[in-house]
Amino acid sequence: MTRTLILACLSILLVASIIMRPDEAFQASLQGLTVWWNIVFPGLLPFLTLLELMLAFGVVHGFGTLLHPLMQKLLRLPGEAGIALALGWTGGFPCGAEAAAALRKADKLTVKQGNRLLALSHMPSPLFMLLVVGTGFLHRPELGAAIVIVVWLAGLLPALIAARLAKREAAQPEARASSGLLHRAAAAMRAARERDGRSFGKLLGDAVTVAVYKLMAIGGFMIFCAVLVKLLEPVMPAVIPSFVLPGLIESHIGAYAASAAAIAGGAAWKAAAVAAVLSWGGISALLQAGSAVAGSGLSVRKLAAARLLQSAAAFLLMITCWKPLSALMNGLSPAAATFAWQREELGAGAASPIRAGDLHSLWPYMPALLLLFVFATALLAFVSILTAKLRLR
Repeated sequence: MTRTLILACLSILLVASIIMRPDEAFQASLQGLTVWWNIVFPGLLPFLTLLELMLAFGVVHGFGTLLHPLMQKLLRLPGEAGIALALGWTGGFPCGAEAAAALRKADKLTVKQGNRLLALSHMPSPLFMLLVVGTGFLHRPELGAAIVIVVWLAGLLPALIAARLAKREAAQPEARASSGLLHRAAAAMRAARERDGRSFGKLLGDAVTVAVYKLMAIGGFMIFCAVLVKLLEPVMPAVIPSFVLPGLIESHIGAYAASAAAIAGGAAWKAAAVAAVLSWGGISALLQAGSAVAGSGLSVRKLAAARLLQSAAAFLLMITCWKPLSALMNGLSPAAATFAWQREELGAGAASPIRAGDLHSLWPYMPALLLLFVFATALLAFVSILTAKLRLR
């Protein structure tokens, strides 16, 4: 009862704030809509549709059999978890959460396995970090690559530790050769397809409908959080850095704010702040994950704790590894790095306001995202088959 009253009061306050400041709320909603349309929609639409098709055609089941040796050895998860990892690490929020929830609802994961997979697969889009953050916000493409590396490592290291501490589940029987593994994968794929039974036309229509419906819900969360950031800005104490509030609530806007802010400590601390914001993901990403995992038994609270841990780990990793990362970046692109240093020294005096027009579009990169997913899945399958062969020797 108390929780209901608190939520009702907060809702009334939010509506009252929007009525009192309609112009700010409208501009913030346009900003959230722009972020959703230019970045999230093109990044997620092919993957959410692909997930539904892969489940119906049995591709998830087939690759699950192929990836089982690697996933069991590395993360103590069933092979299907590899598909969720590939989707989450290429598609971004909340594609990994959708895949983890689908596997949990299909009884491919226990609740504990599902929570560990959810924490590992709920990742920001790599193209957003590389192109939008690195090239567009920071004007340093190589720094975007460094942020990707740090964010992924900050998520992978806790997952590896948790896997070592987790109890080993009963493993599937190993094939006696790689050909046996391939035969079992084909059989699993065929059986799953027969269980589904829908025609291709019906399946494609259902997949697109479900994907667009989920994207509309995601857009609603993002617009709501963008408005919330704008309405809370006047009550934030001046001693708190300007990027903290948007970073806490919405990671896309928070990453822009951290990139534009004048942060003491130079490029290292600015990159660490951006990596921490992206690793946390914001309340918006947690709401998206909560919508995805509803009814699956997976815990959003545990996901939030994992995101906080990953955010702290990303910040510390960036600060700790800044010198070797800088040396690597200067070796890869000395001219770009020199230009970026000069630009930062000239423009570090004041943070520019967050503008929706500064958020670049990912629509032209949809094919590249799909190719990245195919490459990641094929690489995982190759390593898994190799792992199975080595274990048989």
